[in-house]
Amino acid sequence: MRIAVIGAGAWGTALAHVSAGCGHQTRLWVRSPEVLASLREQGENAVYLPGVALDARIAATDDPAWAVEGAQLLVWAVPSQFVRASLRAFRAHLPARPVVVCASKGIELETLAPMSRVVAEELADLEPRYAMLSGPSFAREVVRGVPTAVALGCEDAALGREVRQALSSARFRVYTNADCRGVELGGALKNVIAIAVGCADGLEFGHNARAAIITRGLAEMARLGVALGARAETFQGLAGLGDLVLTCTGDLSRNRQVGLALGRGQRLADILAATRTVAEGVKTTGSVQRLARELGVAMPITEQLHKVLYEDKDPGRAVADLMTRDLKDE
Repeated sequence: MRIAVIGAGAWGTALAHVSAGCGHQTRLWVRSPEVLASLREQGENAVYLPGVALDARIAATDDPAWAVEGAQLLVWAVPSQFVRASLRAFRAHLPARPVVVCASKGIELETLAPMSRVVAEELADLEPRYAMLSGPSFAREVVRGVPTAVALGCEDAALGREVRQALSSARFRVYTNADCRGVELGGALKNVIAIAVGCADGLEFGHNARAAIITRGLAEMARLGVALGARAETFQGLAGLGDLVLTCTGDLSRNRQVGLALGRGQRLADILAATRTVAEGVKTTGSVQRLARELGVAMPITEQLHKVLYEDKDPGRAVADLMTRDLKDE
């Protein structure tokens, strides 16, 4: 199979490595000249995955037309807020009924659309067939060959099985799930909770607080997911609980690192300026806060985190306000 991966950040690079390792002809579209040069000259992504050797069969390019030429599977792995613009840029080069696997985790800030809706809207006349890839998967560990299991949300069972077979290996196991909306929302919402957990850890509140935020955060995720048409049980699986635990506790998590820095007293603008990687949860918090208000879904952790990120509220005060809310049943 020929597979095109769009986006050469850490996650896109890791998925290209998985694809090439499965024996597919793999083309990786790269926007950054610096990243492209390192891929071609050093066989690694020196910006996002420095020091990690990649499969030599990956063909890196900055040419959109060549990247997708003849591709039977398109893996979209650009930051979520740029998915719409990138689809528009590539649209003229895509065939009819393209198969798009979206690996971007987020909710569009301007429209509050999940990524599946963005794909459906932008490629409507091409009649795209699409799936959403999510689950506990640090890119650096995937490239190192650490055993990893992820979820593929796809309403078309036959297509889901085809993609699952194409991307699975002895080190990268793909589970299919017909609840496409739940899979994509789990991947987006867990980033918000991971920042909150990072804040608590940065404040040195300990394991009790971490466990409480993860557990109550999962409840928030499921409530919003159900309101948006997802199944509650999906949030107990890889794309929900699995990804949530990984992102909240693993120090490779960019969202957790943002929270840690906030809890230690750093300003958000300074934190974001110091890194080239994207912490999706920062912007997703804004989207989720608006969605929760519009739908009347109670999300107290998200609400307090929004005040920390966008209203300069002290993280310690935010935790205190969470702890002194009206008492209620679990």
